[in-house]
Amino acid sequence: MFSIPNNNSSLSCAILNIDLAALGANYTHLQSMTQANVAGVIKANGYGLGAGQVYQTLYDQGCRVFFVATPEEAATLPRYPDVSIYVLGGLYAGAEDFYIEKNIRPVLNSIEDIERWSGVAKKKSIKLPAILHIDTGMNRLGAPFDSVPVIPESIHLDYILSHFSSSDEKDHPANDRQAVRFAKIAALFPDTKKSLANSSGIFCNPAWHYDLVRPGYALYGGNPTPENPNPMKPVVSLNGRVLQTRTVKSGDFAGYNETFRFDEDTQTATVAIGYADGFPRGASNTAKFYWNGQPCPIRGRVSMDATIIEIGHLPNPPKPGDWMEILGPHQDIDALAKDCGTIGYNILTALGPRYARLYHTKADV
Repeated sequence: MFSIPNNNSSLSCAILNIDLAALGANYTHLQSMTQANVAGVIKANGYGLGAGQVYQTLYDQGCRVFFVATPEEAATLPRYPDVSIYVLGGLYAGAEDFYIEKNIRPVLNSIEDIERWSGVAKKKSIKLPAILHIDTGMNRLGAPFDSVPVIPESIHLDYILSHFSSSDEKDHPANDRQAVRFAKIAALFPDTKKSLANSSGIFCNPAWHYDLVRPGYALYGGNPTPENPNPMKPVVSLNGRVLQTRTVKSGDFAGYNETFRFDEDTQTATVAIGYADGFPRGASNTAKFYWNGQPCPIRGRVSMDATIIEIGHLPNPPKPGDWMEILGPHQDIDALAKDCGTIGYNILTALGPRYARLYHTKADV
């Protein structure tokens, strides 16, 4: 996606390029698909890419509603008077005044959340905004769909919200079941805006868009339609520094506990990335890096700070100081995740603090 800086330009183990122009284009693409407003889900430090930079980019594209996981995440973001920031984790007990002071809006997930938020509102003689989350079948957060709570007049409901459990499987029966339940709940709040669809839900059924859709993964280049080619632009590329190359003999082993044995003489490279950087240990003996478009399989277990790859098949193998493609044109987050036995969300949100993060705008590309 981008040219790699001079070998001496960074002291980091790896370089994470973040294409903010592509992020903005993904937001615009999603907005073009719906009459609903498009929110930005920027929890987990903007899915590992930097919440502040992601927030500003989406704001510049017209996004005015944001979701985070915790009040602490919300408090780190700059504030604009026309922006609403909601905490998906609910109303933290004992932090009610913090929410008010920082103009953070809770997603009320329980009767207890409602009672505490209402109690603060009555005590301060003000009306406080919030979202009501109704659980339609995920059994993670939210009030039960078959026992919808009464909302006191001291709370202004901005939205009624629910969350799909299986929208990444377009034909999963849970999708229709949850949509039907949500429609019944929505009818009880005719004057309140609604939000149901996440990234994949946006692509499932326009009837599920309601007033607000809440993409996260799709904004960052993940494929929201696993059954089809990815409609989103790639946002990240990751390149790791080669520390050392070596010749190994037939019968030699690679890495901890000798989990890989070489059947012939070959060459290897050790790359400065490991599970301390958020690179999954599940990549051991299964995933691959790329050199000039050629796959180089991981040999042995991923270590804390280093990973061994085989390069003996390459006509012009890398040298110490060169950069291997970990994420990029030949391997996106979904492909790497599949090889690691995980999902792309895990790959993104685990991106470690040791990476040099280089942000690119349209002018840089």
